[in-house]
Amino acid sequence: MDPNATSESESRTETDQLARGLSATTSPTVIEADRSQEPPRTAPRKLGVIISVLSIAVFMSSLDLFIVNLAFPYIGREYANTTLSSLSWVQNAYTIVFAAVLIPAGRWADRIGRRRVLVAGLSAFTAGSLLCGITPSVPALIGARIIQAAGAGMMAPASLSLLLACVPARGRTAAIGTWSAFGAMGAALGPVVGGALVQLSWRWVFLINIPVGLLALAAAFRVVPESRDERVARVPDVLGAAMLAAGAGLVALALVKTPEWGWGGAAFIGTLAAAIACIAAMVIRSRTHHSPVIELGLLRSRTFSGAFVASILFYAAFGAFILNFVEFLTGVWHYSAVQAGLAIAPGPLMVLPFARIVAPMAAKIGGPGRVAVIGCVVLAGALILWYARIAPDPAYIARLLPSQLLGGAGVGLAIPGLLGAGSASLPPDRFGTGSGILNMARQIGIVLGVAGLVGILANLVPGDPVTAFRHGLVLIIALLAATAIVASGLLTGRPAAAFTTSPAVK
Repeated sequence: MDPNATSESESRTETDQLARGLSATTSPTVIEADRSQEPPRTAPRKLGVIISVLSIAVFMSSLDLFIVNLAFPYIGREYANTTLSSLSWVQNAYTIVFAAVLIPAGRWADRIGRRRVLVAGLSAFTAGSLLCGITPSVPALIGARIIQAAGAGMMAPASLSLLLACVPARGRTAAIGTWSAFGAMGAALGPVVGGALVQLSWRWVFLINIPVGLLALAAAFRVVPESRDERVARVPDVLGAAMLAAGAGLVALALVKTPEWGWGGAAFIGTLAAAIACIAAMVIRSRTHHSPVIELGLLRSRTFSGAFVASILFYAAFGAFILNFVEFLTGVWHYSAVQAGLAIAPGPLMVLPFARIVAPMAAKIGGPGRVAVIGCVVLAGALILWYARIAPDPAYIARLLPSQLLGGAGVGLAIPGLLGAGSASLPPDRFGTGSGILNMARQIGIVLGVAGLVGILANLVPGDPVTAFRHGLVLIIALLAATAIVASGLLTGRPAAAFTTSPAVK
């Protein structure tokens, strides 16, 4: 027998065992992401269409995070006996369910098919939007928002994991830049679109999603290829997914209720403790389950865990950043909903052009993590400029517009940079799971930032409307500084493309 053939056969056997996470011992096996696994070659024009369809999905899910804020007064006038507390659940229900669904949906996308989960999410989101638009009461509207949020929670990780699976490795940073820019624009344009549509009817805030959703559904069926983790033979841990969804939902609930409960209130502490218990139980279960909802090795990756923490901090700043401008324009300068939307618009319009330069910039300066740091610095600079110029008398072009333009540029650099750095460490068979985790970081971060800013703005002093907004800017700048520190320490080195999995997996 040829000894070289024997050696080659043994090498193949060992590689196959590593790829399947098998081991003769109980110690975890480290599996390197296979950079040679490239998707089938796709014509550039078709690939551009695929990226556009997937970007529309994240745009829709992000848009509805903030689009209803300016519709609350109009909804309240139609349902005259509705309290502000009840109306707040139109937003809170969406936030909580969205956060809860993200990671389990990403894991199921890896298992049953990413396009299948994307289509299911688009269908649920579009149907929920229709129900929101024709709802006869506020409780029914809240129920429809839950359906909408479940669809959004499926769309976001499925669309990102499909993008990672469809685009060759050399083009992923640019594709991620486009995808994440559309997500950022969706969130930032929420008040803009909402302010315009409520002039027709608050119902159009939801009905506008229907033609876009149907178009995206048709395009997904026609052009987006299916992908899944072919090696998974068993159903992912359903109980673990429920524990994780409960934990994420309880964290979101604690944060959105902070202005009412207080940071040290018994309800806040109890809800947060219940969330920690659910997540801890999920982690313990994941250590031994044959197909855990989260393989803990993903979180042992320095790059991936760094992107997770940095994303929470950045999106906390981003959520507070958007709300701070909306509240200042409507509450201090007394802009109408349309005027506030138009005033905010220049910032989001800067996002996409700057997101498109992230890939070449990353190639020149040493990776997307460095671009993220620059983006945080640019956005912080924009807010420092606004801090110095903020005044109670309206002067949009002289005082606010420069900060809006500079801030949009910073967002366009930071978000694709963070997402690109985090995605670089994901192996192809965990695109859905990893995407769900990164999207959950975004959602929890936004809720945290909004809760913190609301707590600050609750201390507005009559006759001195500017001081509280300055304090809010200090919070946002501090969060951006923390993001830059984390990104500099964990995301600017050589990407760690490895994760650890238990031999029990699969």
